[in-house]
Order: sequence, then structure tokens, then C-alpha cells
Amino acid sequence: MQQAQFRHMQDGTADDWQVIASNFREYAAQLPDRILDHLRLLDGDYGGFPVDRLTHSLQCATLAHEDGQDEEYVVCALLHDIGDTLGSYNHPDIAAALLEPFVSAENHWMVKHHGIFQGYYFFHHLGMDRNLRERYKDDTALYQRTAEFCQKYDAAAFDPEGKTLPLEFFEPMVRRVFAKPKNSLYKKVSAEE
Repeated sequence: MQQAQFRHMQDGTADDWQVIASNFREYAAQLPDRILDHLRLLDGDYGGFPVDRLTHSLQCATLAHEDGQDEEYVVCALLHDIGDTLGSYNHPDIAAALLEPFVSAENHWMVKHHGIFQGYYFFHHLGMDRNLRERYKDDTALYQRTAEFCQKYDAAAFDPEGKTLPLEFFEPMVRRVFAKPKNSLYKKVSAEE
């Protein structure tokens, strides 16, 4: 594999950056594999819940899929908690950042804010305000979309007996959603052949 020939970024030539762009495309094409590998890290991580975090993610995606949600939405359901491993205090932000270049603004918003909306079901048990989601009430469509996601899929996906499609079922969806960014600073580089 060819490498750029500079020691300081500001010294790079157009040829150097073509080498880097070529490597970027190859690395970016492997993103779905890295996402699936990272999702597997949730296997066996119960965190006190009745199912492990991978099962929760799979159940959430299964519920969304069986309810007729589109593929992008299902992938968002699958990955909504992928940030748990590195973002213990901000996991929705991690998942949202990962998904943002590849999904609609509505799906990105839903994933980014699902933690506040999910809190409706348990914040009051921890001495917190369960109605924090009300600050978004004026944006009716996004509010309803996210509240529905949490009620129908996220909050309902902790059932040890619940139907859970395997990760392999969702793998082709992940690959299609992450095949090409919709909105990214690097969109032009990833599209060039």
C-alpha cells in the first residue's frame, strides 16, 4: 500500500493527498464491518437489565422491522445504544454521530434525543425529572416520532422471551445504509473512484 511522503500535514502535495484519499475510500468501505464488530461488544453486557445490550438492540430493531418501519429506521433502532460501551454518560450522542452522515435529519434527531425521551419511563425512579422531553414539545413531528420510537420499540425491547432476530438478519441493512453518506464533509472523497 502506497503512503504519503510528508512529515507535517502542511507539507503534503496533491499527489500525497490522492494517496490518502485512495486509502480513505478503502478504509471507509470497511465501516459496516467495524460497526457490526462494535455492536457485538454489547453481547453479555447486562448492566442490570433483564437482557444484555445486544439483545436489547436486536429486539428494538426486530420490533421496528416487524412494524413495517423502513430500513434506515430499523438500522437506527439497531444502533441507537451502540454508544453504551464508550459513552456511558452520553450514549445517544455517540450513536447519533455515527449515524448522522448516513440517515435523514429526522432519524438522526430521534437517535440523538432518545435518551431524554426514554427517561420518561424511569427518570422519576432516580429522582430526576421524567418530563425533560417536554422541552421539545413545540417541534411536534420530531417529538412524536421520538416518543413513539421509545414507547413502541426501545422501552418494549427488554423482554427475555421477546422475539429477537439475529444480527445476521440486519447485517445487509447495515451494509446498505452505511454504503454511501448522504451528508458529510468527506462525501466527495468517498464518492470518487
